[in-house]
Formats: sequence, structure tokens, C-alpha cells
Amino acid sequence: MKKAILLLIFISCNLFSQSDLNQLLKKHNQETIPYISVDSLQKISNDVILLDAREEKEFQTSHLKNALYVGYEKFKLKKTIKNLPNKDAKIVVYCSLGVRSEDVAEKLKKAGYTNVLNLYGGIFEWKNNNNKVFNSYEKETEKVHTCTQEWSKWLVKGEKIYE
Repeated sequence: MKKAILLLIFISCNLFSQSDLNQLLKKHNQETIPYISVDSLQKISNDVILLDAREEKEFQTSHLKNALYVGYEKFKLKKTIKNLPNKDAKIVVYCSLGVRSEDVAEKLKKAGYTNVLNLYGGIFEWKNNNNKVFNSYEKETEKVHTCTQEWSKWLVKGEKIYE
């Protein structure tokens, strides 16, 4: 009986937080870039170019394996496209939750890239689904930079780092 109640609470919390994340993304995004879910990315992760649209300290704390740092505040389109010669390549841009990554993905789309996706829920959702993240030495870590204490509520797994 206790297990059934705990399972029901767990499912309810996950559905509630997913609904809240949907609302947050709808509030901040124009949804001009299609989302890709964590589950879908896991299935094709070897066939995509991952771009991290967070700040450098966030990237150094942890990032998805083989992701390229492109930044957000200091994002440079010309520098980025030098590393992306194939405008038809599948590109997944991510940030903490999927807000900043949409802005970077829109710039790539305007530059002629045809297959750009935004990781729904970003690195937080990636880690919340028990996926690995890596530090600046490419070693697996539990740390995830959450920007601020306010944004850290969206990360439920891993060690929260913010300044």
C-alpha cells in the first residue's frame, strides 16, 4: 500500500512539473524552433551536432558529451558556422531549460541551417532523466550549473551549482 501511494505521488509530481515546464517555455519562447525530447535525442545522439548555448562557466561545470560550446551572451554566428559546414546537418542546441537555446537556434536558422532543433528542458531535463554530463576535463560529474537559486528548482537530480 505504501509503495502504491509513493508511486502515485511520484507520478503526480512529475506530471505537475512537466506542466509547469511547458508553461515556462510557452511564456519565454516563440516556439519557432522545433523541440526534440531527451528520449528522442538519446536515440540519435551519435548522429547530431550538439551546441551548448549557456555561459562558459556553466559549460565548464558540465555539458553533454561531445557538445560544442557556443555561448549565449558572447555567441558569435560567424565563428560558429565555421565549425558547421553542412547546413543540412542535424543540430541540437541546448541550454539550461530551452530558452536561450531557442535564440541561438533561430540565428542558425536565419543563416540557412535547415535541421536545427531545441532540446526540450535543456541540460536540466537531460540530467533529470539520469543521463550523464561531463566537466571541462571530459570526466563524468553530478554537478550542473543552474545559473541562480531560482532556476535551480528545475533540476531535481544531480548537484546544483550556482553563483
